[in-house]
Parts: sequence; structure tokens; C-alpha cells
Amino acid sequence: MTLTTVLILAILGEAPAVPQTPPIFNPGAPGQASRVISAAEAVELSRTGFVEVDVRFMQHMIVHHAQAVEMVELMQTRASSEPVRRLGDRIARSQAAEMALMEEWLTGRGLPITAADPHAGHHGPGHGAADPNIPLMPGMLSPARMAALAASTGPEFDRLFLEGMIQHHQGALDMVGALLDDPEAAEDPMLSDFASSVTADQAAEILRMQSILSEL
Repeated sequence: MTLTTVLILAILGEAPAVPQTPPIFNPGAPGQASRVISAAEAVELSRTGFVEVDVRFMQHMIVHHAQAVEMVELMQTRASSEPVRRLGDRIARSQAAEMALMEEWLTGRGLPITAADPHAGHHGPGHGAADPNIPLMPGMLSPARMAALAASTGPEFDRLFLEGMIQHHQGALDMVGALLDDPEAAEDPMLSDFASSVTADQAAEILRMQSILSEL
């Protein structure tokens, strides 16, 4: 109904029909009927639809993103390539925003931001998080590689930064892939959208970094 039509009806003293909001149905348990719920109830249900693997994914991805931001901080005084600087700044902004989103997702559900054991499941037998040659989780740089990055400058830093960030992004894609392989995971709408965004954005950035690296 256009504004003109509404005005004409008002002049004629006829109230326009109020559009009806479609009902929201919540599926019942097996053998039980669905029920109509309010919009507020639907929002609340969407905030509680998560499993343990979702929680650990968010907790681990925060740690994963934090290292990428740390790598960009090193870039500020060490990089010599302007394309590397521009890309690094973009990565830092996007990952900082995503970290805030993940923290909000966790705290909004009364969950801790930090995992009890952030490196559980990411090391082989006998490996510990203190080993300087072992990364904390997939795709992350090991402490030894982070030290080498911090010790480099100029073109060497540019190369190590791009190689490390490509690996870092690929690790994030692997983490999303592992999440989506679990049939019970990523049912939460916000988490599902976030996982899709990570896949699209970081895959595109990998291609961009590979292009810059080939030109160094």
C-alpha cells in the first residue's frame, strides 16, 4: 500500500488494514506438535542453540585472530612494501572486529572467552604448548617463527609476513571446515554467518597475498 493510498483512506475516514506478522513456529520434540512463539522467544532460542564444539571453535578462533593482529603490529616498524602494509592494516581491522563479535557471542551466553586448554587436540603425543617449534593450533606460527618474524626487516620481513599470514588464514579455513564437518555444529545463526564470512574473506585475502608475494 502506497503512502498516497494511505492518505486517501485517511481522508475518507477508512483505516488501512494493518499487515499481519507471520507466526513463528517452534518445532516440537518427536511426537509433539509445533507451537507458536513470540519474536522475543525466537531470539532467545537462537542464542541458546549451540554445542560444545561451537564454544571451543569461538574460543580458539579468538586466540587464532589475536596472533594475526600481533603479526600486523610487528609490520608497522618492519615492512617495506606498501601493498603489504595496506593489506596488513585491513587484516588487523577485520580480525579485531571479528574478535569483538566472538567475545560478545560467548559472553552473551554466559560462557568464558578463554578455553580451559586452548591447545588441546592440536598437538601430537608428547608435544606441549611450550615447545618453540610447535604452534598453539592449526595455521598459527610457532613461537620460533614469530621470533624470526620479529627479528626480520625490509623485504625479508615482507616475505615472512606474507608466507606466515597465508598459512595463518589457511589454518582458519581448516578450523571452519572442521566445525562444519560436525553435523551438530554451527546451528546458531550468528555463528553460521560468521563461519561463512571467515571462509569468504580469508580465501580472498589468501589469493591477494599470493599475488603480492609473487611480485616481491
